[in-house]
Amino acid sequence: MQTAMQTAMQTTTSMDSSSSVHHNMSEQEWQMRVNLAACYRMIASYGWDDLVFTHISARVPGTEDEFLINPYGMLFEEITASSLVKVNKAGEKVSPSEFDVNPAGFIIHSAVHEARDDAHCVIHLHTNDGVAVSAQEKGLLPISQQSLFPLSNLAYHDYEGVALNPEEKVRLVADLGDAHFMILRNHGLLTCADTVANAFLYMYIMQRACEIQIKAQSGGGILTPIPAQILAGIQAASEQVTRGANGDIAWPALLRKLRRTDPSFEE
Repeated sequence: MQTAMQTAMQTTTSMDSSSSVHHNMSEQEWQMRVNLAACYRMIASYGWDDLVFTHISARVPGTEDEFLINPYGMLFEEITASSLVKVNKAGEKVSPSEFDVNPAGFIIHSAVHEARDDAHCVIHLHTNDGVAVSAQEKGLLPISQQSLFPLSNLAYHDYEGVALNPEEKVRLVADLGDAHFMILRNHGLLTCADTVANAFLYMYIMQRACEIQIKAQSGGGILTPIPAQILAGIQAASEQVTRGANGDIAWPALLRKLRRTDPSFEE
């Protein structure tokens, strides 16, 4: 049984390690790490994680080819700012870490980061409802207000097996184009944005749309689609709609909630 002294020593060691990492980087990188770690914790709190098998990545501020991603083997609820792994575009670690990076996860994320200058954060999840919708021939349906936002800017990518083939990157980014929302067929959901806050809000909205769709379909009744003219109007204004979904509206409140419940993500 762990003693109070052992717990205190472990806490002190963790804080010392965090302080050391913090002092060896720019303040901009540290803030990106804090936001990315917070995003991992939020995904876990909503039950959208998949053990250690999905990923959220972020570009290191001030660089074009360095990215932060989860240490392969840590649960999302364990991830902290200092534990995130820094890699280059080849997936090679550029700072010391005892953890490796999931190669399949890096294939997908590096493809989006390399192709899109505005993709500073990429979130990819395997939620039950997201995968269920991705397996449906018609994909996301226009049956809820929530669905309109991803449908205004949504791309699809066909399943090619476990993402280990670098050649798939070309096809994935061609399918993504300039979209911020993507459904990976038979696989899951993906969002990308210029900030962690925006990428999280996009994922929150698309995940909610998928949950609503599966629940509506399970009722067995005839579904009422949103009129085509409303959907067309949203799609015609897709750039304005997605930019309007500013994650900063909710992000500070989400950070406050995390700090109340478990502030260790900032270590």
